[in-house]
Amino acid sequence: MSSVPERSEIEREYKWDVEDIYASDDAWEEAFEAVRERLDELSAYEGRVTESPETLLELLELQEDIMREVSKVASYASLRSAEDTRNQEYQALSTKAQSLASQASSAASFIEPELQELDESDVEEFVEEEPALAEYEHFFDDALRMKPHTRSAEVEELLAELGEVAGASSDIYNMLSNADMTFPTVENPEGEAVEISQGNFTKLQKHPNREFRREVYEQFYDEWEDVRNSVGTALKNSVKKDVKYARARNYDTAREAALDGPNVPVEVYDNLLETVRDNLDYLHRHAELKQEALDVDDLRMWDLYMSLTGEEGPEITYEEAKEYIIEAVAPLGEEYQERLAEGLESRWVDVYENRGKRSGAFSSGTYDTQPFIMMNYQDDIASMFTLAHELGHSMHSELAKEAQPWQYADYEIFVAEVASTVNETLLTHYLLENAEDDELRTHVLDEYLERFRSTLYRQTMFADFELQMHEISEEGGALTPDRLDEMYGDLKAEFYEPAETDDRIGREWMRIPHFYYNYYVYQYSTGISAAVAIVERILEEGEDAAADYREALALGGSKYPIEVLETAGVDMASPEPIESAVSVYGEYLDEIAELLDLE
Repeated sequence: MSSVPERSEIEREYKWDVEDIYASDDAWEEAFEAVRERLDELSAYEGRVTESPETLLELLELQEDIMREVSKVASYASLRSAEDTRNQEYQALSTKAQSLASQASSAASFIEPELQELDESDVEEFVEEEPALAEYEHFFDDALRMKPHTRSAEVEELLAELGEVAGASSDIYNMLSNADMTFPTVENPEGEAVEISQGNFTKLQKHPNREFRREVYEQFYDEWEDVRNSVGTALKNSVKKDVKYARARNYDTAREAALDGPNVPVEVYDNLLETVRDNLDYLHRHAELKQEALDVDDLRMWDLYMSLTGEEGPEITYEEAKEYIIEAVAPLGEEYQERLAEGLESRWVDVYENRGKRSGAFSSGTYDTQPFIMMNYQDDIASMFTLAHELGHSMHSELAKEAQPWQYADYEIFVAEVASTVNETLLTHYLLENAEDDELRTHVLDEYLERFRSTLYRQTMFADFELQMHEISEEGGALTPDRLDEMYGDLKAEFYEPAETDDRIGREWMRIPHFYYNYYVYQYSTGISAAVAIVERILEEGEDAAADYREALALGGSKYPIEVLETAGVDMASPEPIESAVSVYGEYLDEIAELLDLE
């Protein structure tokens, strides 16, 4: 029987090095208590933020000292929790850490409201009197920019304290989908019993046997049907939370609030939806090519993940994936390449799926730790691309931490998804140019087309769904599971027009954790658009363009996202990068159609 192993069965070299943060749970407890006791130190400055330049500098340095330790405490607990969501001890640690983070935010919540009592000329005088404050000029600019949407210190403290419970819907969903839900076991065409999981569902949807794919599809979504009311309630309340927080900060809509945080114009979002919708014919052609390649009368939902080759791609072991990725990033410079290789050998990555492990993949870490990448590696091309993606995030963090002080080391997701997709795009170029195995080249091309489909088009579809949900809630409408099914099913039918939809696909929204992230998904689509433009420039211009890109990564959060990408040579305020990405998608469709002799 093919089953998911327990964590204890995974070899140490394939597990991340969480002990790099704290050597033991006892050490974590000591750190937790020590930093919790320090939170009161911040309150001594309440009412004194603008007392003098010296006082302001003391406070900002104290805040950094405390928050850096809070981040480490929270990171350790979060990573341990992700390892096995069934482990109640680590769930308790995670809950304690979330509470601490909320308390820390609350303790520091008076800083920006008081800072906003100053105007630009006041800030200039402070910096002149205390030159060390010059390091915080972008922070001051951002704080003053948000003045119309910042409440009194008392209200800000209350909103910060509510942060612990505001994430309840997401927490409930994650526990339900990762820890409590169990999926059926099915027999594959080889006679083996295969347990369906969140981690392997997509891989099973790529199996060459169509009847097996259909059975997996139906069994998987039927399991979600049994929890539709719970998941629907969680998502409804998550959306309501977004709306209420936006109104509390004097925004007209939740989308406006979400995009204003990183200072991204709402027009960027509208431009994405409009440009992608105007180019759905490319996605429709991709679907038609799949139908022809599979030689089926009707393309069904369980066919959408299938390769255009009509079969599973070659096996790519984790060790092989590492080698390919290291070679692929060579255009970014020798230092970048060596640092990435070193990270892969330093247990940055938690590689394989185990029972209870959180689904999906992510890159995490803090200013004072190494990066941590969580994966559920499946020995296939898709997993190799996911590894390249997450390494892009990790290297972004490494370059930003090295170049920036603590307050600017974090960066907005809008920029983060560019860094991850640049690595994917470089991997594609490398393999298409260097792979001697024709089968591998064909499957790499097909995989990149799938990345386009799932990143540019699918995430834009998600963004449309997210916008519709919030608009209904903002207008006082009811977000029932039936209505969510209908909305999602209509979008799926529009985006995948040549394919035949069914009732089960209307439930797909139930398995997407990103809908709890408050206008997050659109950044995958803008990210791939910017990444394609950046890689084309690097491959054409060489080291000068690569240096611009590295400089953009090193900026971290010291500039606004639109400005950061301008440093890399991309204007995301225009539709040009999206149109360019769509054009590349079309060119690759033409290439693979010719290779496989498809119309």
